[in-house]
Amino acid sequence: MYKKLIFLPLLLLAGSALADDVAVINDMATETAINVVDKADNGFMMICTALVLFMSVPGIALFYGGLIRSKNVLSMLAQILVTFSLIAVLWVVYGYSLAFGEGNGFFGNFHHILLTGISVNDVSGTIYTLVWIAFQGSFACITCCLIPGAFAERIRFSAVMIFMLIWFTFSYIPMAHMVWGGGILGDEGALDFAGGTVVHINAAVAGLVGAYLLKTRIGFNREPLKPFNLPIVYLGAAILYIGWFGFNAGSSTHADQIAALAFINTFVATASAVLAWTIAEWFLRGKPSCLGAASGVISGLVGITPAAGFVGVGGALVIGLICGAAGVWGVSSLKRMLKVDDTCDVFGVHGVCGIIGCLLTGVFTSESLGGVGYSEGVTMLKQVSIQAMSIVTCVVWTTIVAFIAYKIADICVGLRVPEEQEREGLDINSHGESAFNS
Repeated sequence: MYKKLIFLPLLLLAGSALADDVAVINDMATETAINVVDKADNGFMMICTALVLFMSVPGIALFYGGLIRSKNVLSMLAQILVTFSLIAVLWVVYGYSLAFGEGNGFFGNFHHILLTGISVNDVSGTIYTLVWIAFQGSFACITCCLIPGAFAERIRFSAVMIFMLIWFTFSYIPMAHMVWGGGILGDEGALDFAGGTVVHINAAVAGLVGAYLLKTRIGFNREPLKPFNLPIVYLGAAILYIGWFGFNAGSSTHADQIAALAFINTFVATASAVLAWTIAEWFLRGKPSCLGAASGVISGLVGITPAAGFVGVGGALVIGLICGAAGVWGVSSLKRMLKVDDTCDVFGVHGVCGIIGCLLTGVFTSESLGGVGYSEGVTMLKQVSIQAMSIVTCVVWTTIVAFIAYKIADICVGLRVPEEQEREGLDINSHGESAFNS
């Protein structure tokens, strides 16, 4: 009896310790389950990141390069490649930390400068953090690469680099943080699956400001300034169509049903936009053009970007049709109304279709229209108003930052090349080489 009394506290103590150990083990198992890398997701995201890089170089470079004159094509290719490289470096130096670090409503923090504190084993969700950083970095790069098409054939190469450094720091980073990094727009419930505001409207408005400040090219509206190589434009559009699946489906960050939804929506919206652009152009101008069809690809891709993981296939089809027709208006009637020389119609396509896509995201996310549904308590009208607010915020923010960035570049090196250099071409004068040697 006494022995039992002696050993009873010991047994209770041992049981308590065992229970504590089991609790610790359970906590560790839960933490491991949360942070474990899913190899399928990780591989999927690396492929998607590579596809976004494929969109930029060579996709955008070829699309823009074919749209301008042959004496300037190398200058455009150089601007795209070097801009891409500059932003890639800035992204890992401070961009990621400021965009996705915990901070205020507009900026993150400096805790991960040069990716300090991020190890090769760190995990974000079900993928390695380094893969997540690369994926988001590819978005930053392609956004900046969209801008030079608006002021092509007349800007100094050094001015482009100065502008990009400033604009990336004070426009792209805060917009990415505001929408995706825990900032004010995301907190307000703005829906932007893959970059309607952060990428397309942001870049398009910046390009439009530059086109106004640089004024028109010599001979604009007085002599033909035709694209030098439409097959290259077609090739660039085709590359963008393929690469965009990484852009949109990858924004799910998982190889799951939302990625599948974004994939099929990108597929169908782009096709419907091509048909809409072709039919509209055929009706208005009497002939359907290959350039129009290629431009329809871009309009559909841009329009579905903010909506890809939120709307149903029917909604994606309608968004594509509307954006295809709107793109024709954007590059013709609107361009004349604005009286701007937007060389590659960056605002006419990316700006117009980005705005339309963002607004229609608020409509077709409705569960009754085949979408995934709104957050609790949010109505269609409320969501559309939130979308409109995010668009206005983006337009105002990037307009101010872009204007200041261009002015700083103008003060430092001058924005526009001399008239004689513009007439001879930027390839030979800015880079000392020619695309075609006789």
